[in-house]
Amino acid sequence: MPRLLIAASIMAALAGPTLAAQADPPDPLASVMWDALRPELFGSAPITFDDRVTVTAPANAEDATAVPVLADASALGRVEEMVLISDLNPFPVVLRYHPVAAKPVVGTRIRVQQATPVRAAARTPDGVWHIGGRLVDAAGGGCTAPPVTYAARDWADHVGEVQARAWPPSGDDKTARVRFRVRHPMDNGLIAGIPAYFIETLSLRDSNGTDLARIDVLEPVSENPVFTLDVTPAAASRALTLVGRDTQGGEIAATIPLPWTQGALP
Repeated sequence: MPRLLIAASIMAALAGPTLAAQADPPDPLASVMWDALRPELFGSAPITFDDRVTVTAPANAEDATAVPVLADASALGRVEEMVLISDLNPFPVVLRYHPVAAKPVVGTRIRVQQATPVRAAARTPDGVWHIGGRLVDAAGGGCTAPPVTYAARDWADHVGEVQARAWPPSGDDKTARVRFRVRHPMDNGLIAGIPAYFIETLSLRDSNGTDLARIDVLEPVSENPVFTLDVTPAAASRALTLVGRDTQGGEIAATIPLPWTQGALP
């Protein structure tokens, strides 16, 4: 279903929630939108509210255009997909994360339009969605504030540029933490006269060209987005590759060195 139709489908769901949604346990965050979002996002799949899925975010957001959020479902073991959700945003779905050869942990910065529950949902191989979250208070307006990127005359010359760093694994853990920032205005289409223009997909690959993690990026992600991932490269990898594209077909490509490798991970 196109994202621009989500509001209409949510209103329809409010008028008549599905049987699956009616059978669910009560929402621990008591969101006024949950009964509508649940069938829209998860259909008839089983869900459970699970303390093993955590969301770290400020209780009071200082900047509604860039709220830091870290979603962690590593306590579940294997996870096939994660969804980050901001219930009361005009576009509730923030991103979808596929931890192919990575821990189910993803950090970024998001826009929030008002005080809202922020949730992470993690799908395990049995098809169950495990959901955790917390309330984030905010002055509001983060989704309708114009990007500051356009203040620079040469902003278009730098779209897609990447700054990145990787940290070595510790102990017996073969997982490397990677953080990268992509320069992009991330227009969500809610500002009058400014069409939607944002990053759509990002993939992090090892030196064999194998996907380690994929992110489907959506409108609520902040401009010049920053992502934090914990990935497990192939043993001989000396660098990672980041590739992606935006809604206008612009390509993103960068190499992220793993300077600690000496033919194999420690």
